[in-house]
Amino acid sequence: MAFPAAAQTSELETLIQGCVRNERSAQERVYRLFYGRMMALVRRYIDKQEVAEELLNNGFLRAFQKIALYNFQGSFEGWLRKIVFHAVCDYVKTADKPGTMVALNDTHEFVSQSDASRLEYDELIKLVQELPLATRAVFNMYVMDGLSHREIGEALQISDGTSKWHLSEGRKMLRERIEKLKLNYKQ
Repeated sequence: MAFPAAAQTSELETLIQGCVRNERSAQERVYRLFYGRMMALVRRYIDKQEVAEELLNNGFLRAFQKIALYNFQGSFEGWLRKIVFHAVCDYVKTADKPGTMVALNDTHEFVSQSDASRLEYDELIKLVQELPLATRAVFNMYVMDGLSHREIGEALQISDGTSKWHLSEGRKMLRERIEKLKLNYKQ
């Protein structure tokens, strides 16, 4: 349910104002409008569909509760994305609380370029989804979202060293899993 470019801003503003007035029809339209993009964000971190749905709904609930704070500065989608992202972070913090870990140096060990280039996008996403929850979250935040270890630490309430450890572990696990695939595609 995308809006035509010319009507997009005023129509979205009208929907947001309806949400501020707690109008269910406006909330439903906003939900349907942004569902796909927000679910894609959640699914990068959460592999189970039921949990992803619950987190997405929690994110939308938070957004509707705070929508009066949206001041029409910047994109609404970016504002919503931040709220949904924090819902995911809160889940990761409580669902898979990492213990105290020793910081390891980031060794930048990588899988060979030929193996990685043979992977299809969906296969790579599936491998990332198989990482433990906290490790997957740190990996996604660092690699996909470009956050620093300090920003990841603040979002997940872990130390920079723990964030670095999870990234290192994630890379190591992915490298091992890719190598185990013994990619025998024709070159």
